Amino acid sequence: MTYDCPPISLRVSVTDRCDQRCLYCRPAHGVALVSHEEVLRLEEILRFVRFLRDRFALAKVRLTGGEPLLRRNLLHLVRGLAAEGLEDLALTTNGQRLAEMAEPLRRAGLRRVNISLDLLDPGTYRRLTRGGDLVRTLGGIAAAQAAGLEPVKLNTVVLRGVNDGEVVPLARFALARGCEVRFLELMPIGEAALGHAQWFVSSAEVRGRLAEAMDLEPLADESGSSSGVFLARDPAGRTGRVGFVSPCSAPFCGDCRRLRLTATGRLLGCLGQRRGTDVRAALRAPGGPDEEGLAAAVRQALRIKQDGRRFARQDLMVRIGG
Repeated sequence: MTYDCPPISLRVSVTDRCDQRCLYCRPAHGVALVSHEEVLRLEEILRFVRFLRDRFALAKVRLTGGEPLLRRNLLHLVRGLAAEGLEDLALTTNGQRLAEMAEPLRRAGLRRVNISLDLLDPGTYRRLTRGGDLVRTLGGIAAAQAAGLEPVKLNTVVLRGVNDGEVVPLARFALARGCEVRFLELMPIGEAALGHAQWFVSSAEVRGRLAEAMDLEPLADESGSSSGVFLARDPAGRTGRVGFVSPCSAPFCGDCRRLRLTATGRLLGCLGQRRGTDVRAALRAPGGPDEEGLAAAVRQALRIKQDGRRFARQDLMVRIGG
């Protein structure tokens, strides 16, 4: 089939549940969880993915949450998505349950994982995540590599006064283990908006710190990519890729084709949107999915991406999908 638009990348939040309460993501007291009836069923997610593949040249799907490994029957969803012949099928996780899930996920058809790793000090990691176990995340990284879920990418949200002093050790950790580390600017969304002025560290500052400790050579930008990527080489001669995701200081809206589907069925073209479009009703239409309603929602989400990006949305990231 021939399409008149570039391929789309879809991030699908499969749950609003999470087993951590990271400082920049969820309030310490937690959040009210949506009912199971409001959450998209696995079959509805598969229908939407199939629709995007057939009508809009869908190339990539990434499963997110909350914490996606908390979703019941996740392996069933991965098997179904893998059968759709997508160019790429990935998952973002905090790694707490990955050690036991990595091999079953690979057998189900998952290709690779992104793992959140903001710190290497167990005590500070526990405080930042409000209860997370660093040993479990490190075990998840090792299990993902052993299972062949590569390249393993490590996501680090940099916060001034919290973990900005660890960017060099984190880069060295990644190079030593053959992982790609990506340093993310904090976005003023949800809980992070409250401390954004205090915590924000630009990608340029992080890159400057790394450049003092290792050689950085810029690599060619990939179309539609959210990160600027460098080849890093440390004094020990180890090399690897280091990425910088800069939504605040260097927005990448120009050729972005990323859409987000929340766990409750709202379609977002951009994290800067205040509202998304409900596609759950169209997926649950009597007699089968309302494909024209779905197509209109997708076109609207893609149009909004070109209207300029402002972080007006105040919803929590755990509800949007990371």
